[in-house]
Amino acid sequence: MLNEYYEQIEALILDITLIGLFLLMGYVVHDLLKKNNVPAIGKAVVYFVLFLGAAGFIFKGIMQYIIEH
Repeated sequence: MLNEYYEQIEALILDITLIGLFLLMGYVVHDLLKKNNVPAIGKAVVYFVLFLGAAGFIFKGIMQYIIEH
């Protein structure tokens, strides 16, 4: 039974790992910005760039789902 769902399990674990990595990166960036007293505009730019990276993976997942189905 596990062999039948191997690809789905692998894709799910990959997605969970990517979510975890982006959350960890967000925490690290937040900590660095807080410790270095970065101005609000700098924080906004950094968070926007981090969001764009995450949005790219989300968009890729959506497109992959659309193409496969």
